Amino acid sequence: MIENIDKLYERLEANMDNRVWWDTENPWEIVVGAILVQNTNWKNVDYSLDNIREAIGFIPEKLAAIDILELQELIRPSGFYKNKSRALKEIFAWFETYNFDITAIEQKDLPSLRDELLSIRGIGQETADVLLIFVFNKVIFIADRYAQRIFNQLGLEETLNYSKLQAMIKLPNDFTNQQAQNFHGWLVDYGQIHLKSEEAWEAGFLSDFELELV
Repeated sequence: MIENIDKLYERLEANMDNRVWWDTENPWEIVVGAILVQNTNWKNVDYSLDNIREAIGFIPEKLAAIDILELQELIRPSGFYKNKSRALKEIFAWFETYNFDITAIEQKDLPSLRDELLSIRGIGQETADVLLIFVFNKVIFIADRYAQRIFNQLGLEETLNYSKLQAMIKLPNDFTNQQAQNFHGWLVDYGQIHLKSEEAWEAGFLSDFELELV
């Protein structure tokens, strides 16, 4: 386990800008975007989101009811559109079982809700955790590739995967949802700049940070 996660967060907080992590406050748009961004870049996702916005809007009932072939055409710019269309249809069918009531879903405990999300075809660990944080206001650490590479640079010598890194990190008991959002966003932003080369890493403010392991 990593003992000083709170210190790492404090170092990021002291050096990174606070900002809004999604360009929308519409939770349904976040759900769609979180699925469409799998294995592609955000520019391609934007094209698909614009198509959906113009065709049906981010109305959950319409997203649940849309014909899958029509949906595939709308999200084609994002790539892997057949798999992603199935994932979208399945997650909105799941939302429909809760009458599209996000507030009711939020009342479920985190492990149970995470298991439900992971049971939906096309929803992997990272997507599930993004939804837990940004849609359902839960607190969890997103152990994505940027996080894995950063923690390797910080001294974890073993080969990391999503589950292994996540299991090594226990967020403080008083960690808030906003802090969980910030932690993920800051690690992604930091990684995009300082993982480009060894020189870029050495120029960053985490280059001298030391993990404490127990």
